Amino acid sequence: MISKKKTTANGIIKRFVGNKNTVTILGILACIATLIIGYNWRVRIATNPVTVPYAKQTLASRTLITSDMVGKIKISSTYASAADNLILSEQDVVNKYVSYKTSIPKNSLFYKEQIIEAEEMPDYAFSNIPDGYTIFSLKVDKKSTFYNSVRAGDYIDLYILAKDQENEDRVIYSKFIESIRVLAVKDESGNNILKNGLANGEPTELLFAVEEYYYVLLMKSQFIDREVEIIPLLRNAQYTKEANQINISSANLVDFIEDRCIEL
Repeated sequence: MISKKKTTANGIIKRFVGNKNTVTILGILACIATLIIGYNWRVRIATNPVTVPYAKQTLASRTLITSDMVGKIKISSTYASAADNLILSEQDVVNKYVSYKTSIPKNSLFYKEQIIEAEEMPDYAFSNIPDGYTIFSLKVDKKSTFYNSVRAGDYIDLYILAKDQENEDRVIYSKFIESIRVLAVKDESGNNILKNGLANGEPTELLFAVEEYYYVLLMKSQFIDREVEIIPLLRNAQYTKEANQINISSANLVDFIEDRCIEL
């Protein structure tokens, strides 16, 4: 048997729910609650801090960044998302270099254009010269580098194209020096064109290091009275992997060059 109190309570609830004003108020309250919850959720997401690296000291250009130079700080995730050039990870900073074009103030965050790899440094090639070797600069263009395919670390052969001394209607084309390791590929501004695809322009010179004898021979070939063109030839990856010592391929070409030069 249903009690009077329970019946009365049910009736009150039905009248309360059935009242249009009550339903409207409940609807408004529900909307407000939804807006508040949604706003708080958005604020929490927007202001949720992320941890990023920062410079614990002033870093001059060309500085090798070590772990003791880098601290961690929390910043707004909104800013981190908006600054698409901001570096978010410490591992993208440590053991990299401060660009030669800038410096980084103390307590500053790190940005992508401020940090470069060692091989992006203009003088990187000069730090990899074996003892007794000299840097030689060979002028090239996009075509002679196989449309920008030659990169630092590749091994190439050098060919010579020249006019025949006895018959200018004939040309000499032959391998001259083999197994040359490329130290750097530069554009016209002296910037490195890297293996990872970063290109600062079209290639204008290849830098490689050779022993004094080869260096002098290459220089002579550029100054003899008849036009001589040195042409780089890129081999495949296996050739680079199994590279041999630098070697003269043609004694006749050496004689061809030496005969046109005066020894002092």
